[in-house]
Amino acid sequence: MASVPGTPHSTPHSTPGTKPRSKPNDTRKVAVATLIGTTVEWYDFFIYATAAGLVFSQLFFKPAGEEFATLVTFASVGLSFLFRPLGAFLAGHYGDKIGRKAMLVLTLLLMGGATTLIGVLPTHATAGIWAPILLVLLRIIQGISAGGEWGGAVLMSVEHAPRNKRGLFGSFPQLGVPLGMLLASGVTALMTGVISPGDEFIEWGWRLPFLLSIVLIVVGFLVRMSVSESPVFEEIAEKKKQTQMPIVELMKNHWKLVILAALVFAGNSAAGYMTTGGFILNYSTNPDGIVALDRTDVLLAVSGSAALWFVFTLISGFMADKIGRKKTYLIGFACLALTVYPLFWLINTGDLGMLFLGMALFTVGLGLTYGPQAAWYSEIFPASIRFSGVSVSYALGAIIGGAFAPTIAQALVAATGSTTAVSGYLLLMVILAASATLMLRDRPGIDLSIRNQAEQEVGATIFDKRRGVSTDDAVSTDDAVYAEPRS
Repeated sequence: MASVPGTPHSTPHSTPGTKPRSKPNDTRKVAVATLIGTTVEWYDFFIYATAAGLVFSQLFFKPAGEEFATLVTFASVGLSFLFRPLGAFLAGHYGDKIGRKAMLVLTLLLMGGATTLIGVLPTHATAGIWAPILLVLLRIIQGISAGGEWGGAVLMSVEHAPRNKRGLFGSFPQLGVPLGMLLASGVTALMTGVISPGDEFIEWGWRLPFLLSIVLIVVGFLVRMSVSESPVFEEIAEKKKQTQMPIVELMKNHWKLVILAALVFAGNSAAGYMTTGGFILNYSTNPDGIVALDRTDVLLAVSGSAALWFVFTLISGFMADKIGRKKTYLIGFACLALTVYPLFWLINTGDLGMLFLGMALFTVGLGLTYGPQAAWYSEIFPASIRFSGVSVSYALGAIIGGAFAPTIAQALVAATGSTTAVSGYLLLMVILAASATLMLRDRPGIDLSIRNQAEQEVGATIFDKRRGVSTDDAVSTDDAVYAEPRS
């Protein structure tokens, strides 16, 4: 490659004309901060799904009748997903204009406030129709917050990370999801098994996990306020390169990429929400069902599977840096395809150990198709609209895959009398996601800076044969990047 006189060579921690990347200590601090923040955020989100699978049909939707109340309860879990795009649009718009950090703090406070208020809501027995209405409104606020939070967390982590470790550092905010699930199921198991067993949990014990959120939010707030802004956004702001309408530009020029990225996540989301959405918990503890296991025992099994999900998500971060994001995803989807039927075969034995084994096997694919997501999403969208791109793709993927997966599963069981159709539904979603994965290109190590926007704009899919201009081949000015011919 021809060199350009007077132009510094790019390094893993700098680009021509830009400030150095984050120092290693700052990078680790940001990674830990995003892990803590997303753990708190997803604890709030999952504690609703956990309570929904156990008691909300009785406390808020009982007049609808037993079977329909369960469907409505799971629908309330999925309803929040419909509002994730709103959160993604708002956080993406302002995250690309005023910064990643501000959006992270705002979404954390929004989620925590809604969760705490759920803990003091009156039930249908005391407030009538207003009880489920208020519950659903607060769940919608949770959905808006979740839709906006994820994009900011992953960009803070990935944009601070060294080029050759983006997969690993990008997996840290992803780890907050299984940790949030572990915390939610663990706290609920403590309530049902020790502090408020039996009827006491239905009477008052379910409220305490929601009220605990206020403590966790204070911790998360202090941690997130302590980290520095993303160096990529600092450069964007310094050069005054903020896009006026990032969402408009995203949907005008990159809508195909958004759809493919959303479909990639849809497979993981549909599979993951069998557990995190409360379906397996409800199905396996229903006293009138074929499994009918103890509530606390199943919660502990769910906690154990969340711990394994954490492990395989972390492993996938290393794999993504070693063999690539795309290969890691395809291995993960193959694992999911092989376990969607054994999962329910093992659960239907009615044996607690077999239930845990089924979920443990299932978490291998879940982790491998979740850890690389932050790095891959960040590398396929241009810098000026990256927050909007990753947030909207994630939110749409959650709707397509996870939003109503528990409701669909419940309806399939009610219609067929077995879980075979549920496994078939999950297999279909996995195949769809794997197909979308094959249509995207791996771009590990691509310069994420705003000065490399020309290269970032093209070539993210296998259908796009255009070649962008890399900063490694360019002369940079404050206004443009000019191609330097290869020798």
